[in-house]
Amino acid sequence: MSRSRRGLGRGLEALLGDAPAPEWMEAAKMIPISLIRPNPYQPRTRFDAEELEDLVRSVRRHGVLAPVLVRPREGGYELVAGERRWRAAQKAGLPEIPAVVRELSDLEALDLALVENLQREALTPMETARAFARLHEEFGLTHQEIAERVGISRAQVTNTMRLLQLPESVQRLVEEGVLAPGLARALVGLAPETARTLAERAVAEGWTARRMEREVKRARAGAVARKGQASARDPDLEALARELSHLTGLKVVIRAQPGRGGRMEFHFRRAEELDAVIARLRAR
Repeated sequence: MSRSRRGLGRGLEALLGDAPAPEWMEAAKMIPISLIRPNPYQPRTRFDAEELEDLVRSVRRHGVLAPVLVRPREGGYELVAGERRWRAAQKAGLPEIPAVVRELSDLEALDLALVENLQREALTPMETARAFARLHEEFGLTHQEIAERVGISRAQVTNTMRLLQLPESVQRLVEEGVLAPGLARALVGLAPETARTLAERAVAEGWTARRMEREVKRARAGAVARKGQASARDPDLEALARELSHLTGLKVVIRAQPGRGGRMEFHFRRAEELDAVIARLRAR
Protein backbone atom coordinates (compact mmCIF):
# COMPACT_ATOMS: atom_id res chain seq x y z
CA MET A 1 0.00 0.00 0.00
CA SER A 2 2.77 2.42 -0.89
CA ARG A 3 0.33 4.94 -2.34
CA SER A 4 -1.70 5.00 0.87
CA ARG A 5 1.47 5.61 2.85
CA ARG A 6 2.15 8.69 0.71
CA GLY A 7 -1.43 9.86 1.34
CA LEU A 8 -0.88 9.81 5.09
CA GLY A 9 1.99 12.22 5.11
CA ARG A 10 5.53 11.63 6.32
CA GLY A 11 4.79 12.05 10.02
CA LEU A 12 1.86 9.69 10.26
CA GLU A 13 3.56 7.18 7.98
CA ALA A 14 6.42 7.10 10.47
CA LEU A 15 4.01 6.29 13.28
CA LEU A 16 1.89 3.67 11.50
CA GLY A 17 4.82 1.88 9.94
CA ASP A 18 6.39 -1.24 11.40
CA ALA A 19 9.32 0.76 12.83
CA PRO A 20 8.12 4.09 14.30
CA ALA A 21 10.50 6.99 13.72
CA PRO A 22 12.53 8.31 16.71
CA GLU A 23 10.59 11.60 16.78
CA TRP A 24 7.35 9.70 17.37
CA MET A 25 8.94 7.64 20.10
CA GLU A 26 10.09 10.88 21.73
CA ALA A 27 6.59 12.37 21.41
CA ALA A 28 5.01 9.36 23.12
CA LYS A 29 4.09 9.38 26.77
CA MET A 30 2.89 6.66 29.11
CA ILE A 31 -0.90 6.71 29.58
CA PRO A 32 -2.91 4.49 31.93
CA ILE A 33 -4.69 1.86 29.86
CA SER A 34 -7.83 2.43 31.92
CA LEU A 35 -8.09 5.97 30.49
CA ILE A 36 -8.19 4.76 26.87
CA ARG A 37 -11.45 3.67 25.28
CA PRO A 38 -11.77 1.85 21.93
CA ASN A 39 -12.19 3.60 18.62
CA PRO A 40 -15.86 3.69 17.51
CA TYR A 41 -14.57 4.19 13.96
CA GLN A 42 -12.46 1.03 14.02
CA PRO A 43 -13.38 -0.78 10.77
CA ARG A 44 -11.88 -4.06 11.93
CA THR A 45 -14.30 -6.33 13.79
CA ARG A 46 -12.35 -9.60 13.75
CA PHE A 47 -9.04 -10.20 15.50
CA ASP A 48 -7.25 -13.52 15.08
CA ALA A 49 -7.11 -15.06 18.56
CA GLU A 50 -3.85 -16.96 17.96
CA GLU A 51 -2.06 -13.92 16.54
CA LEU A 52 -3.26 -11.82 19.47
CA GLU A 53 -1.95 -14.39 21.96
CA ASP A 54 1.45 -14.29 20.22
CA LEU A 55 1.47 -10.52 20.65
CA VAL A 56 0.45 -10.84 24.31
CA ARG A 57 3.44 -13.11 24.94
CA SER A 58 5.71 -10.62 23.20
CA VAL A 59 4.31 -7.72 25.24
CA ARG A 60 4.83 -9.60 28.49
CA ARG A 61 8.45 -10.23 27.58
CA HIS A 62 9.43 -6.97 25.87
CA GLY A 63 6.65 -4.50 26.62
CA VAL A 64 4.88 -2.38 23.95
CA LEU A 65 7.65 -1.29 21.60
CA ALA A 66 5.62 1.03 19.33
CA PRO A 67 3.22 3.70 20.65
CA VAL A 68 -0.47 3.73 19.87
CA LEU A 69 -2.19 6.83 18.54
CA VAL A 70 -4.95 8.43 20.64
CA ARG A 71 -6.98 11.62 20.66
CA PRO A 72 -8.17 13.49 23.76
CA ARG A 73 -11.71 12.82 24.92
CA GLU A 74 -13.66 13.84 28.01
CA GLY A 75 -12.29 11.92 30.96
CA GLY A 76 -9.47 10.32 28.99
CA TYR A 77 -8.51 9.33 25.49
CA GLU A 78 -9.91 7.51 22.47
CA LEU A 79 -7.83 5.03 20.53
CA VAL A 80 -7.21 5.89 16.86
CA ALA A 81 -4.58 3.39 15.74
CA GLY A 82 -2.86 0.44 17.38
CA GLU A 83 -5.83 -1.54 18.71
CA ARG A 84 -4.00 -4.90 18.63
CA ARG A 85 -1.22 -3.47 20.81
CA TRP A 86 -3.78 -1.94 23.17
CA ARG A 87 -5.70 -5.22 23.45
CA ALA A 88 -2.50 -7.19 23.98
CA ALA A 89 -1.33 -4.77 26.68
CA GLN A 90 -4.66 -5.18 28.48
CA LYS A 91 -4.46 -8.98 28.34
CA ALA A 92 -0.85 -8.86 29.50
CA GLY A 93 -1.94 -6.89 32.54
CA LEU A 94 0.12 -3.76 31.84
CA PRO A 95 -1.08 -0.69 33.75
CA GLU A 96 -0.04 1.80 31.06
CA ILE A 97 0.97 2.00 27.40
CA PRO A 98 3.10 4.41 25.30
CA ALA A 99 0.85 6.69 23.26
CA VAL A 100 1.09 9.68 20.96
CA VAL A 101 -1.71 12.18 21.60
CA ARG A 102 -3.09 14.21 18.67
CA GLU A 103 -6.18 16.35 18.11
CA LEU A 104 -8.06 14.62 15.30
CA SER A 105 -11.54 14.93 13.78
CA ASP A 106 -13.94 12.01 13.43
CA LEU A 107 -13.11 11.81 9.73
CA GLU A 108 -9.39 11.72 10.44
CA ALA A 109 -9.91 9.04 13.10
CA LEU A 110 -11.78 6.77 10.68
CA ASP A 111 -9.36 7.57 7.88
CA LEU A 112 -6.30 6.62 9.95
CA ALA A 113 -7.86 3.47 11.42
CA LEU A 114 -8.83 2.36 7.92
CA VAL A 115 -5.43 3.03 6.38
CA GLU A 116 -3.59 1.36 9.25
CA ASN A 117 -5.57 -1.85 8.69
CA LEU A 118 -5.28 -1.68 4.91
CA GLN A 119 -1.51 -1.37 5.23
CA ARG A 120 -1.43 -4.54 7.29
CA GLU A 121 -4.04 -6.28 5.08
CA ALA A 122 -5.95 -6.91 8.29
CA LEU A 123 -9.47 -6.17 7.02
CA THR A 124 -11.86 -8.59 5.36
CA PRO A 125 -13.38 -7.35 2.07
CA MET A 126 -16.69 -6.76 3.87
CA GLU A 127 -15.03 -4.71 6.63
CA THR A 128 -13.34 -2.60 3.96
CA ALA A 129 -16.63 -2.16 2.10
CA ARG A 130 -18.40 -1.01 5.27
CA ALA A 131 -15.61 1.44 6.07
CA PHE A 132 -15.79 2.91 2.56
CA ALA A 133 -19.57 3.20 2.88
CA ARG A 134 -19.16 5.03 6.17
CA LEU A 135 -16.77 7.53 4.61
CA HIS A 136 -19.28 8.05 1.82
CA GLU A 137 -22.51 8.18 3.84
CA GLU A 138 -21.42 9.85 7.09
CA PHE A 139 -18.74 12.19 5.78
CA GLY A 140 -19.96 12.76 2.21
CA LEU A 141 -16.77 11.65 0.46
CA THR A 142 -17.06 10.64 -3.18
CA HIS A 143 -15.64 7.36 -4.40
CA GLN A 144 -12.77 9.29 -5.98
CA GLU A 145 -12.01 11.10 -2.72
CA ILE A 146 -12.02 7.81 -0.80
CA ALA A 147 -9.66 6.33 -3.38
CA GLU A 148 -7.25 9.22 -2.99
CA ARG A 149 -7.28 8.98 0.80
CA VAL A 150 -6.47 5.26 0.94
CA GLY A 151 -4.27 5.09 -2.16
CA ILE A 152 -6.25 2.82 -4.50
CA SER A 153 -8.21 3.38 -7.70
CA ARG A 154 -11.75 4.71 -7.79
CA ALA A 155 -12.84 1.51 -9.55
CA GLN A 156 -11.52 -0.55 -6.62
CA VAL A 157 -13.53 1.54 -4.18
CA THR A 158 -16.70 1.18 -6.25
CA ASN A 159 -16.24 -2.57 -6.76
CA THR A 160 -15.57 -3.10 -3.06
CA MET A 161 -18.68 -1.18 -2.04
CA ARG A 162 -20.81 -3.23 -4.46
CA LEU A 163 -20.38 -6.15 -2.04
CA LEU A 164 -22.81 -4.37 0.29
CA GLN A 165 -25.57 -4.89 -2.32
CA LEU A 166 -25.38 -8.66 -1.81
CA PRO A 167 -27.83 -10.56 0.42
CA GLU A 168 -26.65 -11.02 4.01
CA SER A 169 -26.20 -14.77 3.47
CA VAL A 170 -23.72 -14.14 0.65
CA GLN A 171 -21.95 -11.36 2.56
CA ARG A 172 -21.32 -13.84 5.39
CA LEU A 173 -19.56 -16.22 2.98
CA VAL A 174 -17.29 -13.37 1.86
CA GLU A 175 -16.73 -12.30 5.49
CA GLU A 176 -15.70 -15.86 6.41
CA GLY A 177 -13.25 -15.99 3.52
CA VAL A 178 -14.86 -18.97 1.77
CA LEU A 179 -16.21 -16.99 -1.23
CA ALA A 180 -13.85 -14.70 -3.15
CA PRO A 181 -15.05 -11.09 -3.58
CA GLY A 182 -14.66 -11.34 -7.36
CA LEU A 183 -17.03 -14.29 -7.52
CA ALA A 184 -19.46 -12.65 -5.10
CA ARG A 185 -19.68 -9.41 -7.08
CA ALA A 186 -21.01 -11.34 -10.09
CA LEU A 187 -24.11 -12.12 -8.01
CA VAL A 188 -25.09 -8.47 -7.43
CA GLY A 189 -28.55 -7.82 -8.82
CA LEU A 190 -29.84 -11.38 -8.67
CA ALA A 191 -32.81 -12.34 -6.53
CA PRO A 192 -31.60 -13.07 -2.96
CA GLU A 193 -32.51 -16.75 -3.06
CA THR A 194 -30.85 -17.23 -6.45
CA ALA A 195 -27.72 -15.40 -5.29
CA ARG A 196 -27.53 -17.51 -2.12
CA THR A 197 -27.97 -20.77 -4.05
CA LEU A 198 -25.28 -19.91 -6.61
CA ALA A 199 -22.91 -18.71 -3.88
CA GLU A 200 -23.26 -21.93 -1.92
CA ARG A 201 -22.77 -24.03 -5.05
CA ALA A 202 -19.69 -21.99 -5.98
CA VAL A 203 -18.16 -22.69 -2.56
CA ALA A 204 -19.09 -26.38 -2.54
CA GLU A 205 -17.97 -27.07 -6.11
CA GLY A 206 -14.98 -24.72 -6.29
CA TRP A 207 -16.23 -22.63 -9.21
CA THR A 208 -13.89 -20.50 -11.28
CA ALA A 209 -14.78 -16.93 -12.24
CA ARG A 210 -15.72 -18.14 -15.73
CA ARG A 211 -18.05 -20.79 -14.31
CA MET A 212 -19.71 -18.21 -12.07
CA GLU A 213 -20.23 -15.84 -15.01
CA ARG A 214 -21.81 -18.65 -17.03
CA GLU A 215 -24.17 -19.66 -14.22
CA VAL A 216 -25.15 -16.05 -13.48
CA LYS A 217 -25.88 -15.46 -17.17
CA ARG A 218 -28.07 -18.56 -17.22
CA ALA A 219 -29.91 -17.43 -14.07
CA ARG A 220 -30.54 -13.97 -15.52
CA ALA A 221 -31.86 -15.45 -18.77
CA GLY A 222 -34.21 -17.70 -16.82
CA ALA A 223 -35.49 -14.77 -14.78
CA VAL A 224 -36.18 -12.76 -17.96
CA ALA A 225 -38.05 -15.72 -19.51
CA ARG A 226 -40.18 -16.17 -16.39
CA LYS A 227 -40.95 -12.48 -16.30
CA GLY A 228 -41.98 -12.61 -19.95
CA GLN A 229 -44.28 -15.52 -19.29
CA ALA A 230 -45.84 -13.76 -16.33
CA SER A 231 -46.45 -10.56 -18.29
CA ALA A 232 -48.08 -12.53 -21.13
CA ARG A 233 -50.79 -14.04 -18.92
CA ASP A 234 -54.35 -13.43 -20.01
CA PRO A 235 -56.94 -13.22 -17.19
CA ASP A 236 -59.59 -14.85 -19.39
CA LEU A 237 -57.31 -17.76 -20.25
CA GLU A 238 -56.37 -18.21 -16.59
CA ALA A 239 -60.08 -18.32 -15.67
CA LEU A 240 -60.65 -20.93 -18.38
CA ALA A 241 -57.72 -22.99 -17.08
CA ARG A 242 -59.21 -22.94 -13.58
CA GLU A 243 -62.59 -24.04 -14.92
CA LEU A 244 -61.04 -26.93 -16.84
CA SER A 245 -59.06 -27.95 -13.77
CA HIS A 246 -62.30 -28.06 -11.80
CA LEU A 247 -64.05 -30.16 -14.46
CA THR A 248 -61.23 -32.64 -15.02
CA GLY A 249 -59.59 -32.79 -11.63
CA LEU A 250 -56.22 -32.18 -13.30
CA LYS A 251 -53.95 -29.16 -13.30
CA VAL A 252 -54.48 -27.28 -16.55
CA VAL A 253 -52.10 -24.68 -17.98
CA ILE A 254 -52.91 -22.60 -21.05
CA ARG A 255 -50.04 -20.76 -22.73
CA ALA A 256 -50.71 -18.28 -25.51
CA GLN A 257 -48.99 -15.39 -27.29
CA PRO A 258 -51.00 -12.68 -29.08
CA GLY A 259 -51.21 -13.46 -32.78
CA ARG A 260 -49.15 -16.64 -32.47
CA GLY A 261 -51.59 -19.14 -30.97
CA GLY A 262 -50.73 -21.26 -27.97
CA ARG A 263 -51.12 -24.61 -26.26
CA MET A 264 -53.10 -26.24 -23.46
CA GLU A 265 -51.47 -28.66 -21.03
CA PHE A 266 -53.09 -31.25 -18.75
CA HIS A 267 -50.82 -32.33 -15.89
CA PHE A 268 -51.34 -35.76 -14.32
CA ARG A 269 -49.32 -37.95 -11.98
CA ARG A 270 -50.79 -41.35 -12.87
CA ALA A 271 -52.14 -42.76 -16.13
CA GLU A 272 -55.39 -43.64 -14.38
CA GLU A 273 -56.13 -39.94 -13.86
CA LEU A 274 -55.88 -39.29 -17.59
CA ASP A 275 -57.92 -42.42 -18.41
CA ALA A 276 -60.75 -41.15 -16.21
CA VAL A 277 -60.87 -37.80 -18.03
CA ILE A 278 -60.82 -39.50 -21.45
CA ALA A 279 -63.62 -41.82 -20.38
CA ARG A 280 -65.79 -38.88 -19.35
CA LEU A 281 -65.14 -37.12 -22.66
CA ARG A 282 -66.07 -40.20 -24.66
CA ALA A 283 -69.27 -40.65 -22.67
CA ARG A 284 -70.38 -37.22 -23.85
